[in-house]
Amino acid sequence: VQLQASGGGLVQAGGSLRLSCAASGRTFNSYVMGWFRQAPGKEREFVAVINRGGDYTYYADSVKARFTISRDNAKNTVYLQMNSLKPEDTAVYYCAAAVTAGIAALERYEYDYWGQGTQVTVSS
Repeated sequence: VQLQASGGGLVQAGGSLRLSCAASGRTFNSYVMGWFRQAPGKEREFVAVINRGGDYTYYADSVKARFTISRDNAKNTVYLQMNSLKPEDTAVYYCAAAVTAGIAALERYEYDYWGQGTQVTVSS
């Protein structure tokens, strides 16, 4: 599986961005999909996850009520809508696919495939 993330950029605080992650292959709907982020000098951290059918989502407390994860299995794509962005959201954002996870996966080790990352910079 190859994952291609896009949609990052520079935005002012309070603004919005939508990240996309396109997956190759025919079995996209068999993967739990997640978004992680890594700020300079920090560990990569969990942001959001969506189950295979798209009817269950879970978020890190830091982004809850501001970010929305969704997926379109017909287009092999997962999205991350980010609203009310803050400077502390600045990071490289990675999408990831988990093959054998249960309903959702919150830990990095549960994911089998990773995208290349897309930079999100929020200015104050």
